[in-house]
Amino acid sequence: MAVLNAIDAPSAIVRSQECITTRHLLERTVTVVKEALVAHGLPEEANGLDGRCESISAFVVELQRILKGREKFILVFDGIDRQREAAPTLLPAIARIGEILPNLTTILITTVLQPHLLHHPGIPHIHFPPYTRTETLSILSGTPLSLYSSPASSQSPDTTMAASDDDSEWLWARFTAAVWDSLGQPAARAVPKIRDVCARLWPPFIKPIVDGHYGAREFSKLLVKNRSLFQSEDALIDSIIPTKPSSTIGKPNKQFSYALPYYPTYLLISAYLASHNPSKHDITLFSKTSLSKRRKRGGGTALTSQRASKHRKISRRLLGPQPFAIERLFAIFHAILSHPYAAGGADMMCQVATLVGLRLIVKAGSGGDVLEGGGKWRVNVGWEFVRGVARGVSFDVENFFTE
Repeated sequence: MAVLNAIDAPSAIVRSQECITTRHLLERTVTVVKEALVAHGLPEEANGLDGRCESISAFVVELQRILKGREKFILVFDGIDRQREAAPTLLPAIARIGEILPNLTTILITTVLQPHLLHHPGIPHIHFPPYTRTETLSILSGTPLSLYSSPASSQSPDTTMAASDDDSEWLWARFTAAVWDSLGQPAARAVPKIRDVCARLWPPFIKPIVDGHYGAREFSKLLVKNRSLFQSEDALIDSIIPTKPSSTIGKPNKQFSYALPYYPTYLLISAYLASHNPSKHDITLFSKTSLSKRRKRGGGTALTSQRASKHRKISRRLLGPQPFAIERLFAIFHAILSHPYAAGGADMMCQVATLVGLRLIVKAGSGGDVLEGGGKWRVNVGWEFVRGVARGVSFDVENFFTE
């Protein structure tokens, strides 16, 4: 910015992080160019342009009309290599606009130097190497944080041992060095990023000093006590979701509450049983008649097998849910329900539609209405979820599997 101010020529800076699409970038560029020329006396005919740019060609034509009659204009694109939804030809086209507009100088600021980025050899460039460890720590030491200027210090009413500025600078220098060695060197190479990381980790790091457990010069003890701060990478992640407090680490989470009505719960259990049990075992698993009444004509019972399987089978719960017919779902539902279901079939289809809307049951294949009886269905939840909802209605779902 200081270089642009020293040059006696109008200039404008376009930050690609503020632009969502390529069209947004081009129209934003036209706007900032007109705003920069307004400060230098923009003619009225150029100020009335609409500035719509749907392509690079329209963008070049718009700049030609705006910069007509101007001697020199400097246009800077900051972070152009990280432009979202950018076509592969965007950067080469912007870099060669100066060949069409001689009075326009284009400067591209990129964060990563990539070969063949502009599809043109011999581009004049200036490489700024990243700061070394000594340079970064020297920059951070210029603005040290105080021991009692952080939010953690306001929680301690008794601050009889007020730390001096020398103690704050001494501790801050060693703290920033520890942050650089553990987090900054592999991840946060930019100075603003590592400064933000230090600002996040500083309050929990000095909390033992504020509470009176350690002195300001006991850096080794503080480093051992707060070693978890330097082992986790949570401080490097920017998020709008608040992180969990440190007191909850290591404690078991509360059990998830399954808020499903009574009958939809049994329908979901029935769908899981239908997806993970072969249909040939439905009589064995869900029949309510006694064993003595289910005799085969040739003797024996329906539960006996004449020959054992020669191959070891894989559990069906490991193979994923299988599709089933809606009639089979209703049959299993009536079989596992402890009392007769008084409502009609239309009400059951509405409850199935509710489960489909929650994505707990999905339709196998395309086409068909949710309320239609035809087609195949498949359960869309896992074993832990079904076991949780089954325990909520006191149903032993483990007893209804053949494997």
